[in-house]
Amino acid sequence: MAHYDLLVIGTGPAGQKAAVQASKLGKKVGIIERKEVVGGVCINTGTIPSKALREAVLFFSGIPQRSIYGAPYRPKTSVTIEELALHSNYVIKNEIRIVQDQMARNRIDMISGSASFIDPHRIRIQHPNGSIEHTADFIVIAVGTEPCRPPDVPFDDTSVIDTDGLLTLKFIPSSMVIVGGGVIGTEYASILAAIGIPVTLIDKRPRLLEFADAELIGMLQQQMKELGVTLYHEEEVVAIKKEPDNSINVSLRHAAPIRTSTLMYAIGRVGATKTLHLEAAGLKPDTRGRLSVNEHFQTSVPHIYAAGDVIGFPALASTSMQQGRHASCHAFNHPDRTDTSLLPYGIYSIPQISMVGASEEELSQAEVPYAVGIARYREIARGLLMGDESGMLKLLFHRQTREVLGVHAIGEGATELIHIGQTVMAYHGTIDYFIDTVFNYPTLAECYKVAALDGVNRLPRPWLPHL
Repeated sequence: MAHYDLLVIGTGPAGQKAAVQASKLGKKVGIIERKEVVGGVCINTGTIPSKALREAVLFFSGIPQRSIYGAPYRPKTSVTIEELALHSNYVIKNEIRIVQDQMARNRIDMISGSASFIDPHRIRIQHPNGSIEHTADFIVIAVGTEPCRPPDVPFDDTSVIDTDGLLTLKFIPSSMVIVGGGVIGTEYASILAAIGIPVTLIDKRPRLLEFADAELIGMLQQQMKELGVTLYHEEEVVAIKKEPDNSINVSLRHAAPIRTSTLMYAIGRVGATKTLHLEAAGLKPDTRGRLSVNEHFQTSVPHIYAAGDVIGFPALASTSMQQGRHASCHAFNHPDRTDTSLLPYGIYSIPQISMVGASEEELSQAEVPYAVGIARYREIARGLLMGDESGMLKLLFHRQTREVLGVHAIGEGATELIHIGQTVMAYHGTIDYFIDTVFNYPTLAECYKVAALDGVNRLPRPWLPHL
């Protein structure tokens, strides 16, 4: 048995950063991982694999060049699952090595096995050769989530899969039905359609991603349809049946049944807390296995923190990293400030969508007098060079103070482009910053100047700032 200043359960983004931050503060740290490899869902089955798959699909499909060379353009007429997995496997291996090196450099003890609480300060780690126990002054739970697998869905990990199962397939599906139009379902639907797989996306809501800008989502849905995605809105799956020929029959509440070779169930994820014996620590998760925390990511037991997807929204790798770091800083009384009002969101569909700050819907509901400025990629030399003529950047700003209130983008590079707006907003900058600033040419950053000028040109004149 060893005693630690901090024990972290889980080696995903939140766990990594919590452990490293505590080590930087001179603390004795151990991090526990129940799987054979580090990195959690982010590196092994979620963020990194899905984004690597997206890059491979863009390369093989030739979509970025089709506006230049024509709609039929495709560098490779057929693609194998091995070719798609090659890029993903390469990135995953490198990310695992980077995490392992980072833990070693910071003298963090890597502990293999499945963790469970014995009491609020003591943890048992079960491994194939037995078990060990360790104690700690502080504990961070960063176990992430796992796909929801309802008992009435006939998962077989071949014809009926969850969102972690795509890259384990041994073949490229001839058709795909995706149940659930959240971020993961939307991303995979557009990615798979881009390589010619007929995809049907079924969702209960009137439109995809209702938290995002309605205009951008309208553009996304249209481009997904052009890729070959069939969208069913306000629809519900009532039964999923595997037929003798291994095809899947999907019965819908309102529309006719659909026959497909593969179905992905993409509705919801649950906290991976079932085996932690949280009751021994005095903790009780919600019905979806998630833990409640305060603004410092403390649970109801003050020395036990939780961070990352296991605490729910926003469940992003980027926010998880900062949550883990903040938890360690708070535990050891180290100053830290996490600005949760300016979280950027990135959706890696084809095309990308990204946003920071308020949406038009939110500003309208709050009765904020706002104005809009828009730049379209087809107006920007870099957009034409990239072959993306349908992208767009939207700036929202206050009509009187001219302060930037929100930035929304769709198109290749949107998830990178958004950070310029985020930085200006962090310092309460105005639309005039973009008008007065020189941007490299040709770059997508020019969208900010074009959108800013478009926005002020819509205002009643004179719009020039008072000198």
